[in-house]
Amino acid sequence: MSSPQLVVHRDKELMAQAAAARLITRIVDAQSARGTASVMLTGGRNGNGLLAALSAAPARDAIDWSRLDLWWGDERFLPEGDPERNVTQAREALLDSVPLDPARVHAMPASDGPFGGDVEAAAAAYAAELAAACGPGDHGGVPTFDVLMLGVGPDTHVASLFPELPAVRETERTVVGVHGAPKPPPTRVTLTLPAIRAAKEVWLLAAGEDKAKAAAIALSGAGEVQAPAAGAHGRSRTLWLLDAAAASELPRSLYPPATA
Repeated sequence: MSSPQLVVHRDKELMAQAAAARLITRIVDAQSARGTASVMLTGGRNGNGLLAALSAAPARDAIDWSRLDLWWGDERFLPEGDPERNVTQAREALLDSVPLDPARVHAMPASDGPFGGDVEAAAAAYAAELAAACGPGDHGGVPTFDVLMLGVGPDTHVASLFPELPAVRETERTVVGVHGAPKPPPTRVTLTLPAIRAAKEVWLLAAGEDKAKAAAIALSGAGEVQAPAAGAHGRSRTLWLLDAAAASELPRSLYPPATA
């Protein structure tokens, strides 16, 4: 488990641009080393802001998009093409504008897909897809993602792991269905904390005043059941990317004064 590192940017626009540049570099490095790269995407305003910034970045062409695997950390269990689905928003922000290999875009099942309204079956199928993509050096039933990104909610939730709900307590399965989420829609599919912690790098994105208390709680030693963001760690790196508003309740001792 890696200790959290913090980078605080002046505002959410600069945070998105800097995070996009950081992600391009990480993907290019992984592709140079192994030929491929694997990234777990997140939705929400910060995740989609990063993808939009990546789409606008001239350096995006340094990525070999055909050798990039994309996965999702969670999804709203809604019909295919629903504007609230993370994959729909990601396609609009970036994916439709780059030459990805469709077979390497691993969207979570929709509620009108082969499993119908059975969210548990959809979760099990995604877990099986993750397991099938594992290589000899992977552990825990999921590929070792080069970067796994998570947006941090005002209640400290990450992916669709909400405080105190059963999914955040899961220790065996890699993907589970979520019922009764406090944020609509109530039915979702999500990775669990053990699956998240298999990634090489976990990046947590938080921008805006409404995220300040969540960041402060998660970085103050809170328990992961009460504050799921506190339980999100990468194997080699855990990186919190914040804007000044989201960092406003953190002690300055946690991050250097000269930030981007």
